[in-house]
Amino acid sequence: MENELKPFWSKVFKFDWKFGLFLILILCIPRFILVLNANETANYGYIGLIMVISAILPFVFLSKLGRRKIGIIKPTNYRWLIIAFVIGFVFSILLYFLGEIFYGKSYENWYYYIGESYNIPNEIDQQSKLIMFGIMALTGMIFSPIGEELFFRGIVHSSFANSVGDNKASIIDSAVFALVHISHFGLIFMNKKWQFLMLPTIIWVISMFFVSILFYRCRKKSHSILGAILCHSAFNLGMIYCIFYQLG
Repeated sequence: MENELKPFWSKVFKFDWKFGLFLILILCIPRFILVLNANETANYGYIGLIMVISAILPFVFLSKLGRRKIGIIKPTNYRWLIIAFVIGFVFSILLYFLGEIFYGKSYENWYYYIGESYNIPNEIDQQSKLIMFGIMALTGMIFSPIGEELFFRGIVHSSFANSVGDNKASIIDSAVFALVHISHFGLIFMNKKWQFLMLPTIIWVISMFFVSILFYRCRKKSHSILGAILCHSAFNLGMIYCIFYQLG
């Protein structure tokens, strides 16, 4: 009987919650530390590397059966690919309005803080701004959606689902996804010191949890990991648009 894991790895692991936990520990802890370091040093090169590693892990560990099981298959419901994109974009815009209502243009606003890492010049002309937006949007719609969805909604979700079922696995992978994103906002580096923003962090983590659930639902409805990737891509597009043209 074919195993979800490649023959070498099947001698070491079972495709279950223990394997999922192993993946979380070896990737998410270093990622958390590297993102915090990037926020302090403004060197984000290693974040791209983490996304690449996240994307290739399913191909390192999983057999053809395993890759199919995590959703690396042709979608069977193309209508949901469009719906997924719309859902991701709308949620991102709603999250912008939530931050604007509560925190305005302050560092307690998640989009404002994240946007500072983009280093958008204050005196940039509209054409240059559009080009910069296009570059940031393109990279934001490719690297993290592919890497994070293949990892969280893909290999991690399916390994936990083998032990506890899809619904509980979705809660687990969404919770981990949300907590990892505290390194992007919540624990912030300001005025050469670290600060933890309690209430904004809680709102941010809850938002990341629910958008992660949406990513999973889009994967399930489209019957492919592509649904989750497109929803995530649209979310990032909306966030980057808000950073450039609403907060900027």
